[in-house]
Amino acid sequence: MKMNRYCEVLELHKVLAMLSDMAENAETKRMISELSPLSELDEVKRELAKTDQAFRLSVKQGTPSFYNFKDIRGSVKRAQSGASLSLRELLDINLMLRQISALDEYRSSCGEEEILLDFLFSALLPNKWLEKKISDAILSEDEIADTASAELGSIRRKIARAGMKIRESLDKMIRSAEMQKSLRENIVTMRDGRYVIPVKAEHKSSVRGIVHASSATGSTLFIEPEAVVEANNDIRVLQGMEQEEIERIIAELSSDVASCGEAIISGYDVCAELCLYFAKANLGARMKGCIPIMSDDGVIVLKKARHPLISPERVVPVDVTLGEEYGTLIVTGPNTGGKTVLLKTCGLLSAMAMCGMMVPASDGTRLSVFDKILVDIGDMQSIEMNLSTFSSHMSNVAQILSQSDEHSLILIDELGSGTDPVEGAALAIAIIKEMMSRNSRVIVTTHYQELKIFALETEDAENASCEFDEKTMQPTYRLIVGSPGKSNAFSISARLGLPKSIISEAKALVSDDNRRFENVIAQLEASRRALDRQNTELAQLKKQQQSLNETLEKEKSELEARKEDELEKARVQAMRIVESCRAESDKLIDELTQLRKEKDKADFSSRAVSAKFQSKSVLNRMYNEANPVTERKSDEYVPPRPYKRGDSVMVVDLGKKGILAGNPDGSGNVFIQVGNMRTKTNISRLRLLQEDKKQQAAKKPMSTTSRSFAGKVNRKASMELDIRGYDVLSGIAETDSFLDNAAVCHVGFVTIIHGKGTGLLRDGIRQHLRNHPLVHSFRSGAYGEGEDGVTIVELK
Repeated sequence: MKMNRYCEVLELHKVLAMLSDMAENAETKRMISELSPLSELDEVKRELAKTDQAFRLSVKQGTPSFYNFKDIRGSVKRAQSGASLSLRELLDINLMLRQISALDEYRSSCGEEEILLDFLFSALLPNKWLEKKISDAILSEDEIADTASAELGSIRRKIARAGMKIRESLDKMIRSAEMQKSLRENIVTMRDGRYVIPVKAEHKSSVRGIVHASSATGSTLFIEPEAVVEANNDIRVLQGMEQEEIERIIAELSSDVASCGEAIISGYDVCAELCLYFAKANLGARMKGCIPIMSDDGVIVLKKARHPLISPERVVPVDVTLGEEYGTLIVTGPNTGGKTVLLKTCGLLSAMAMCGMMVPASDGTRLSVFDKILVDIGDMQSIEMNLSTFSSHMSNVAQILSQSDEHSLILIDELGSGTDPVEGAALAIAIIKEMMSRNSRVIVTTHYQELKIFALETEDAENASCEFDEKTMQPTYRLIVGSPGKSNAFSISARLGLPKSIISEAKALVSDDNRRFENVIAQLEASRRALDRQNTELAQLKKQQQSLNETLEKEKSELEARKEDELEKARVQAMRIVESCRAESDKLIDELTQLRKEKDKADFSSRAVSAKFQSKSVLNRMYNEANPVTERKSDEYVPPRPYKRGDSVMVVDLGKKGILAGNPDGSGNVFIQVGNMRTKTNISRLRLLQEDKKQQAAKKPMSTTSRSFAGKVNRKASMELDIRGYDVLSGIAETDSFLDNAAVCHVGFVTIIHGKGTGLLRDGIRQHLRNHPLVHSFRSGAYGEGEDGVTIVELK
């Protein structure tokens, strides 16, 4: 569908102007100016998908940088024909090469995932070599760099040295006493590219040389002394060589451009097209738009749609449905109530979507592809054609009827207005029937009662009204589908100051049928408002109920957490009691063992062993009694292999993970490290955790540094223990606790800081580490690590 006067009435060209402002280069702006709605569903879907891809990339990676590159196609073709380009043309081509490289790097930063715009990105062929060569050679459109070639640099150095020699010679000349009286100023200057000195006109004969120029008054002559004429000639020769080298460099760069000209021209087209899709995405983001669901069945479902040309602070979102339950919508309501804006919003958003643009509406919006969007909105009377408002409207409607079919969207404002109301209403109904017979999608605004009744009585038509608040006497701009609206002419006129006597007389002149119909509409409106209030109250109650449920769930979770905390505290306290009892028991058994040495070994040994077994039995019972957690019932569990030290297990009663700190004894009891707590439990309460093979494989090759870092970040495990100032026993106790926590957090290496001092603490710690079950090896600190004042421990 080409851009036509109907699209201009909908002001699509203004939206395209907004889109053009988002583009950075002239070529993309030209492409935007030629955009028009597409009529093929597959084409529209493809264009919208590209815009959606650009939007997603912008959200994830940011919008790529687009430069204001020029149209370089003509310059490249001239280079291909053998011409040498200007410095300006080469700089424009270099900017194009930079744009191609920037977009290629942007695509690389998006990862390996395939994207819809890859057909464009893959067509970019960066040429870093040529880009750098031009950048290094050309400083500006007027200057070539010395580094453009070795020969050019050499020539310019020679020119500079020759110039310095001439200046030195002339400086000596102007400083001489004889020359001072002849000079206007003691300076060396240049005229026509040659070094000269300013001489007073009356002393011309005193300075032998060539006069190159004179001042405006003629009082000063600029003379090139004979002594430097030859040197100036040499510079002229060098300058000629310089120009030849510059021309050679430009010719070489032009040849390089020609050799990859097709890639540059292709890159120009691709960059302009990518800029178009990202411009669409950026405009959609600014409008807070969405990608609509597209079809070709004539269905329109607008959700919170906003007119893109109305300020976001002023626009009121509307919901519109057309084409599902009814194909014709007759909109009524007061003047300035938003009926015309509604028509333009439906038409303009449809045209925007058919141009592959995002539309300012909420997600779930659905639009259809139409062959034609036919519009009659506004006063289109023509003075030149001597047409009245009614004649102009009817002429336009006649053209619409001649073009409409089942693939048309028709939008008509105030159909049948501008003539006798009875005839106008009848004509409007007949026109709508004709449009409906062609299965067109139709939205019409009107004030005629007859059209409201027609919509009530016709199966495929529906009433809608633009809401008017009679309390504030202001329109709300909400569209109410299913209910005809009142024109509220009397209320609006009263608000505008029309005398009450006139309004009363006007009401008396209204026919009984019209009055009864208006009363029915008023009752429907009152019922609808009451229903809206009930729905609002129900929504509030539902929200309150939801909030209450969330509060109760939160409190329940907090109670569960507190319950677990209390159980944890009880367990810790019980474990302390058991450990204390264990220490006392061990002490007693050691005493018995000592006594055994002094008694008859056979008799006393059997009693001591019996006492030790009884002590262990009592201890196990005490551990079980100290555990306040009720054992959960579960299916009989058989571990896939026997438990062993270092296994990761789940404590079923607690629902927490732990590490076995030893091997189970004959009764199945075992010590387990859960966080910072060390407890004893039976293996029947444990479940062996099988780590994923990939995780195990990932853990094995992990370096010491990465293991330490991971432990520090994830488990917040300390990598160092400072026990300086502790006695040996306290230091050993702190070391055991520290190593247990490090083992749980899978830390590979830790540092124990004990200081040098007398060496007692260091020796005690290291003696303890030799037999520690968690220690693989240890060593003194190296230079820079603390030397003998620290011990570096490698854990198993």
